[in-house]
Amino acid sequence: MATLHGNVTSMAQGVTDNAAAPVIRTIGLSDLHRALQRGWEDFKAVPTHAIILCVIYPVLGLMLARAVLGYSVLPLLFPLAAGFALIGPFAALGLYEMSRRREHGEQATAWDALEVVRAPSFGAMLGLGVLLLALFVTWVATAQAIYIAAFGYAGATGFSDFVTRVLSTSQGWWLIVVGCGVGFLFALVALCISVVSFPLMLDRHAGAGDAMVTSLRAVARNPAPMAAWGLIVAVLLVLGTLPFFLGLAVVIPLLGHATWHLYRETIEPELNPQPLPPRAHRERKPAADFPANLFPWRRKDDA
Repeated sequence: MATLHGNVTSMAQGVTDNAAAPVIRTIGLSDLHRALQRGWEDFKAVPTHAIILCVIYPVLGLMLARAVLGYSVLPLLFPLAAGFALIGPFAALGLYEMSRRREHGEQATAWDALEVVRAPSFGAMLGLGVLLLALFVTWVATAQAIYIAAFGYAGATGFSDFVTRVLSTSQGWWLIVVGCGVGFLFALVALCISVVSFPLMLDRHAGAGDAMVTSLRAVARNPAPMAAWGLIVAVLLVLGTLPFFLGLAVVIPLLGHATWHLYRETIEPELNPQPLPPRAHRERKPAADFPANLFPWRRKDDA
């Protein structure tokens, strides 16, 4: 009798777990367009804050280009630039928070975007972000190995020599085909495990494993639209890197906001969301109080 009761309890728990799993919608190209449109509206609503959050990308891109040109490691320029697609979902956490706040009619500024670090699932987000970073490092190492297999260890003497090697030799064409093919596989893995993972963790405070499984389910349910979304991301990132990476200051926030709305289009909202205790209000201390505001235990009435 106890065994029967245990089996019934296990089955009930399984039904509860399945019922709690996010429900995946079937989406189409019109939903992608709507997500981009709403992402653009979010960007226009707070463009200054979004650019401040993302200005690090063109700055790092310019520093990266200078380092590459200076040390004759030109073969890594394209793989490093393409790597933005791998780590972008994690880098856009603050943008998801801004879109979430605007969705609920709350204030959405750069300061509010930083509140994402206080989310209950931030540890899970950080863990998945580390996984994407490892994927990025592996991609760069793989791209370098492919270049060495094509041209050996001898570096290009300059930018024109590098372009000539890649575009006018059989080894160069082999490099383009193999490199793009392998890069596509890395991008596919990143897309499958992260397309809705970070918004889901931010919205429902899911664990990293559950978020990745839901993301895989979303891709399996909507293979063509998700493939189109990956192509859109790739094209926009290429356009953003062309003018000395400066376009990323617009492309990154646009894609970040649009990813949040793509999550909303793909995942059914919770029927009975579990309320969380409100976060403690964090006082915004003026710069005039520095450095006294570094010592929160100091009484305000101290001399």
